[in-house]
Amino acid sequence: QVQLVESGGGLVPAGGSLRLSCAPSGRTFSTYAMGWFRQAPGKEREFVAAINWSGSIPDYANSVKGRFTISRDKAKNTVSLQMNSLKPEDTAVYYCAAGSRSFGDAGADENNYSYWGQGTQVTVSS
Repeated sequence: QVQLVESGGGLVPAGGSLRLSCAPSGRTFSTYAMGWFRQAPGKEREFVAAINWSGSIPDYANSVKGRFTISRDKAKNTVSLQMNSLKPEDTAVYYCAAGSRSFGDAGADENNYSYWGQGTQVTVSS
């Protein structure tokens, strides 16, 4: 069974930092784009960041540019999201996702992702 397991969420004051990790199990996604999405209470799920299969091309939502950094460690088969200068509006459940096509890009479109994690809660207090 293929799973994406997120970790690293928690409660942090505004201005603080958190690092989320995503560890696939059941298979490797080393040749697939990976992404992070989030869903705040009462809102639609939205794109946060993505990285291509090689790890050389990151992509970010405008709302997190300059504050969040996505990276991948192919040796460990993990993807991370370093979140700095957190704001209360960053509060959401954060989901890791794996792209649908080997060596393909995925970007901000949810339809380009086939596997999703269960999510990890991030709460930023004001």
